[in-house]
Amino acid sequence: MSDVLTVEVDGPVRVVVLNRPEALNAIDRELHRELAQVWRRLAADREARAVVLTGAGRAFSAGGDLDWIASFAQDHVARDDSLRETGEIVDEMLRFPLPVVAAVNGPAVGLGCSVALLCDVVLISETASMADPHVPVGLVPGDGGAAFWPLLTPLMRSREYLLTGERIPAATAVELGLATRTVPPGELMAEARRVAARMAAAPAHAVQGAKQVLNMHLMGALPVLHAGIAAERATMQTADHQDRVQELRRRATEPRPS
Repeated sequence: MSDVLTVEVDGPVRVVVLNRPEALNAIDRELHRELAQVWRRLAADREARAVVLTGAGRAFSAGGDLDWIASFAQDHVARDDSLRETGEIVDEMLRFPLPVVAAVNGPAVGLGCSVALLCDVVLISETASMADPHVPVGLVPGDGGAAFWPLLTPLMRSREYLLTGERIPAATAVELGLATRTVPPGELMAEARRVAARMAAAPAHAVQGAKQVLNMHLMGALPVLHAGIAAERATMQTADHQDRVQELRRRATEPRPS
C-alpha cells in the first residue's frame, strides 16, 4: 500500500484515506492506481465488514492533478492508461461487496466527486462542496458525471451543473440527491464511523446482497460511462483543453496577495 492512500483498521471497519493533503488530495498517477487496486484488497480482507472513505486535511479530493493531466499532451500511452484505469475504478467500486460510507470533509471535485458518489452513503460536512468542472477545462465529464448524475438527481439540474462546472454547496448537494445528509465538520468522522459500524454489525449476507441489487441501477449506466470516457479521450486532444490546463497551472503557481 502506497503512502498516498492509507487504510486504518477500526474493528470490522476499514478507514481509507486519500493522503495527499498538501495537494488537496488531487489524484495523480500513483493515487489513481491505488484507487483502482484498493477495493480488491479490501474485499479479500475477511475481517472487514464496512469501509469509510475520506480525505486527509481540508479536502476530500481536488480532482485530477494538473501536472499529471498536462503530461498527457505528449504521453498518449499514459493518457489512455489513465482512462482505462478510470473505468476500472468505477467498475471496482460498483462491484465492491462491502458498504462504503463517504465522509466528504471538504471539496470533492471531478473524479474525486465521482468517487464519493459511488459510495453507498455520502455524509458531507456542512462546509464542504461538490463540483464537476470537466467542461470548463475543455473536457467531457466522462469519469462518472454524465453517466451517473442523471440517475441521482433530475436531468435538468444535472445539465446545469455539469455544463457550467458550478460549485455545489453541501446543503444543495443533499437537496439534489448527490449526498445523503450534511454533518457538522467536527462530527463528520465520528458519524461516518458510527454509520459504518452499524452496517458492519448487520447480517453480512443481507447487507451485501442489498448493496448488489441496489447497484444494479448504476451498473445499467456502464455503457453510458464507457461512451463518456471515449468522448473525454477525444476532448483531451483538443487545443482548448490543453490551453485551459496550462492556464490553471500558471494560476496555481502565482504568488497569493499577502
